[in-house]
Amino acid sequence: MTAQLVETIRSTLKSTDRPYMQGAWRPSFNEWNALFANGEAEVIGTIPADIDGVYVRTGEVPVHEPIGRYHPFDGDGMIHSISFKGGRAAYRSRFVRTKGFLAEQEAGQALWAGLMEPPHKSTRPGWGAQEWLKDSSSTDVVIHAGKILSTFYQCGEGYRLDPYTLDQGGTEGWVPDDGISAHAKVDEATGELMFFNYAKHAPFMHYGVVGPDNQLKHYVPIPLAGPRLPHDMAFTPNWSILNDMPLYWNEQLLERNLHVVNFHPDQPTRFGLIPRYGQPEEIRWFEAEPTYVLHWLNAWEEGDDVVLDGYYQEEPMPKSYPDAPEGYERMMAYLDQMLMKPKLHRWRFNLKTGKTTEQRLDDRILEFGMINQAYAGRKNRYAYSAVPEPGWFLFRGLVKHDLTAGTSETLEFGPDRFGSEAPFAPRIGAQDEDDGYLVSFIADLNTDTSECVLIDAKRFSEGPVCRIVLPERFCSGTHATWANGDAIGMGPNPLL
Repeated sequence: MTAQLVETIRSTLKSTDRPYMQGAWRPSFNEWNALFANGEAEVIGTIPADIDGVYVRTGEVPVHEPIGRYHPFDGDGMIHSISFKGGRAAYRSRFVRTKGFLAEQEAGQALWAGLMEPPHKSTRPGWGAQEWLKDSSSTDVVIHAGKILSTFYQCGEGYRLDPYTLDQGGTEGWVPDDGISAHAKVDEATGELMFFNYAKHAPFMHYGVVGPDNQLKHYVPIPLAGPRLPHDMAFTPNWSILNDMPLYWNEQLLERNLHVVNFHPDQPTRFGLIPRYGQPEEIRWFEAEPTYVLHWLNAWEEGDDVVLDGYYQEEPMPKSYPDAPEGYERMMAYLDQMLMKPKLHRWRFNLKTGKTTEQRLDDRILEFGMINQAYAGRKNRYAYSAVPEPGWFLFRGLVKHDLTAGTSETLEFGPDRFGSEAPFAPRIGAQDEDDGYLVSFIADLNTDTSECVLIDAKRFSEGPVCRIVLPERFCSGTHATWANGDAIGMGPNPLL
């Protein structure tokens, strides 16, 4: 390994005794460059020579002493990437230089309170649906038009970075006034990006399309009855799928600027299907059982049906976490997948009858699913879901589903080893849907190291074919993406 410590970000953090500042969530403030080749001590196994592309993972790191209680979603966005070509690998890590990050670095302290504190504790106006939060651009990453798009879950400006070097490109110029939510979707078949946002003022949601040239092509209102908290969307070749779920801020408390979430089990879940370039009057609304869904897996068209797979929560409003430190009982409950009980589920929307049918695909508690992105919007056979760690917002393993055969395999990372989302990286010249690798970052608390692991999807249960030990153990994170080198469209990987 050839490693270079590029910069250590100035931090004013005084203690890490809060629930999500320790263990796998211990913060690190170092930005690294590193190169790896087969035969080096840090490479356990063999770096595959038959993949070419980049794995990018985002996460949250608390740089400054918080104003009040700390929620892990408050942390500044830090992106880690590892690119592969010809049996070599290049790793980079960088904080996203958001406007909030730069302002707090200049001030030498936190300026915005977090998710668990009232708005008046922030010293400056913020961004997004909650209005007084910092847009930390820490929630999600996709690669579109050759660049990383980094986004914030309560809607922000959207930041661009080079996928190989992580050089900063500033904010996206096309983002509307209400921002862009996390989980914009890229259609690899067309190069288009679909996105949504939400706010506390009417019409409460918008939807848009950005072309492969990174120019805004379409932007329309999605009128709702009041403020909602959507987190994800899905698409097919002809439809974009938005949602209106019965888990949202208490309307009476919202009038006092208090953001308290309630579940309304007497209200249905509503799905809005809009043609990709459709108008509000063209939306087809479908009703389903009340629930909340954090993440969708995929959607496709099948005859008169639009089919949607995602993770149905059986307990969208879980009981308080019993062993949490005082003041963190609700936060830790909403971060524990074992309490919310998300399960892989299928919805079918019949365009002729207007009816919805539902089907449970797996009764285990699973979330954060990934597929071969070449099948996004098209019917996929294989899916890769994350297995949660009880009590924590961490992943202890993966499940590979064969949705056609109705079978599955499970892979555990091992005791005190926790992973990130595991996107699929197709082999060069792949012959079928699961011909490639899953890529993930692992925090190993036993050795106090972080690794990049590659798992042959066809030999899933055998575990990693390669483990690359990274320069230091960094803070855990969740959302990640993969892009093939030829899809990035920037010529050869400049690092390899």
